[in-house]
Amino acid sequence: MTFVDVPRQEFWRTLYQLTVGILIGLIIGGFIWLIGRSPRGQAVELLPAPTAAPLIVDVTGAVLRPGVYELPHGSRVKDAIEAAGGLLAEADRSNLNLAAPLDDGQRLDIPFLLGMEPTPAIPRAGGSESGGQPNEPTAKININTATLEELITLPGIGPTLAQRIIDYRNTYGEFYFIEDIINVPGIGPKTFERIQDLIMTGYEDEGFEE
Repeated sequence: MTFVDVPRQEFWRTLYQLTVGILIGLIIGGFIWLIGRSPRGQAVELLPAPTAAPLIVDVTGAVLRPGVYELPHGSRVKDAIEAAGGLLAEADRSNLNLAAPLDDGQRLDIPFLLGMEPTPAIPRAGGSESGGQPNEPTAKININTATLEELITLPGIGPTLAQRIIDYRNTYGEFYFIEDIINVPGIGPKTFERIQDLIMTGYEDEGFEE
C-alpha cells in the first residue's frame, strides 16, 4: 500500500457511509410521511338508528272507548286495550291473547260474551200509525210483559239474555223493581247501568203499601 492509496480508501469509506446514511434517512422520512399524511376522501359519519314508525290500530268491540289509537312500535294487544279504556264486563276473555303483537293498520275486535252483544236500537211502539213527533220520547220496555223481540232492542241484551229474562219471570214471578233484573244469570251491574233508564216493571206508580 502506497501513501496515495490511503486517502483514496478513506474517501470511498466516507462516501459509502454518507450514501447509507442518506438512504436510511429517506426510508425513515418516507415512513413518517406515510403515517402522518391526511386520509383521502370524506370521513364516515355514523348516523343514529332510524326511529320505528308508530302503529295505528282500530280497537272495536267490548272496550270502554272503541276507536283508532296510535301506539309505539312493538305494542301488544294488552296495550291497545288499555288505550281504549279497558275491557267491559261483557267482554269474552276466553280466547283473548293479551301478549299477541300488533301490526300497523290492524283491527282488534274484542268479542262480547254470548248473548251480550249490543244490538242496533229499534224504534219502540207508542206512536200512532201516522207517526209521532220526532222529539217525542220513546216508551220504556216493561220487563214483566215484554216479548223476546222487544227485550233484544235493549243495549247489551241479545237473544240468549232476552230468553233468560223471560224464563226467570216465568219461574220466579214478575219483577217488582227494575234492579231485580240483575238476578237473571248473565246480567251484571254494567249491563244494568246501560238499560236502567230504558226499562220499567209496571209497579213504579204503586207504593207497595199494605
